Amino acid sequence: MYIIAAGLMVLAVAALAAWGWSERRRQAAERELTRTLQLFEVSLEVNSTILKRDLLQKIMETSERIMDAEASSVILVDAEKGDLFFELALGGKGDEVREIRLKMGEGIAGWVAQTGEPVKIDDAARDERWSSKVANRVDYATRTMLCVPLMSKGEVIGVLQVLNKRGGKIFSDRDLKLLQSVASPAAMSLENAMLYDALEKSLHALKDTVAAKERMESELRIANQIQMGFLPRSGTASAPAGVDATIRPAREVGGDFYDFFPLGDHWLFFTLGDVSDKGIPAALFMAATMTLIKGKVREGMTPGELLTQVNRELYKDDSAMFATIFCGMLDTDSGRLLYSDGGHCTPYVVRSDGTVEPLRGRKGLPLGVMDDTEYADNENRLEVGERLVLYTDGISEAEDPQQLQYGTARLQELLSRERTGGATLLKSIVADVDRFARGAVQSDDIAVLAIERTLRAG
Repeated sequence: MYIIAAGLMVLAVAALAAWGWSERRRQAAERELTRTLQLFEVSLEVNSTILKRDLLQKIMETSERIMDAEASSVILVDAEKGDLFFELALGGKGDEVREIRLKMGEGIAGWVAQTGEPVKIDDAARDERWSSKVANRVDYATRTMLCVPLMSKGEVIGVLQVLNKRGGKIFSDRDLKLLQSVASPAAMSLENAMLYDALEKSLHALKDTVAAKERMESELRIANQIQMGFLPRSGTASAPAGVDATIRPAREVGGDFYDFFPLGDHWLFFTLGDVSDKGIPAALFMAATMTLIKGKVREGMTPGELLTQVNRELYKDDSAMFATIFCGMLDTDSGRLLYSDGGHCTPYVVRSDGTVEPLRGRKGLPLGVMDDTEYADNENRLEVGERLVLYTDGISEAEDPQQLQYGTARLQELLSRERTGGATLLKSIVADVDRFARGAVQSDDIAVLAIERTLRAG
């Protein structure tokens, strides 16, 4: 009897242990689901605007809500002055807060900005890094806080902090990890918003100084540098293999644009477009388009779905601006090619045997023409070693002194005889156009994007 009772007790203990283990797994799964939904909410919020001040407010409000904190703030790094400042401060003493600047290393925020390390503080007043400079201005008692860096391209562009967990509680290590996860998409959106803000300010400054030619030329060079900052660089270690691009504006700033980046484990996203105008208006429209594309694209979305969403954001009743665009996604494992065409120049595929084929498909209207346009998806395939060449009409419509156009037939002939790829191919295309023009002034922006399907390493 004793043996039976002992055996039953062992079984009971084992059953309880199994139940406990299962319950812990369920709770862990629920926590992970909650975290995923929170991060999805953050992603939607920070990608809903490209205006810096609106974005900062969304980051602060979303962080405060998700972290169940009494307050939050974003402090930006001024790279030129080497200190930190409050771009946006809410509340009755917001003007006073905006006057405050922190040195690198000063206070908790300065320490995080200097080291790039996140920090959790359970008792702010007892922390040796604590600075009361801000608290004294706003008469606000900080008890507990989390502070994490906002990183972009390996550099700290600001810090995100939340203050005083509600209910008198302290923040947990899990809270710190969650805030770090929030900071990642927030930093990416903030970098794009800062680029757009800088470009917009520079271009508006140009319009106000038209009469000052020397100053205008200087500002245009700055605007060109900012605009080029939106474009990824091919031929670098971080660029996807097999992708090369070149662009040459007809003026200091222009409307042609391209972008490419990995999307998920084995998809390559790419796009190339041409804004209807040139100069300052085209550059602003180009910047808005690129920022919206980066903010809305996500894994599992088709090119047609992406362009449909971007078009709805860009469309304005009183605007005459629009942009032709070609947008695609290449599965680098299988060679499956999905693409959507918004009234752009038809690309060419250079097959393995040297045959050059137009990549045809159902075309849609350019972006910004009609707000309810639904963009179609097309599908093709690239084998290993085959190339896709996209270009703007600055290539096909380039003119010689007699105003004859280069045309697509010449481009197709060049692609059929040019066996090299990558940057060499792009140089050959632009050089051939220049030879044809024979010194005629370039009247339109030129952009070319070439994608070759290569074998993945490993």
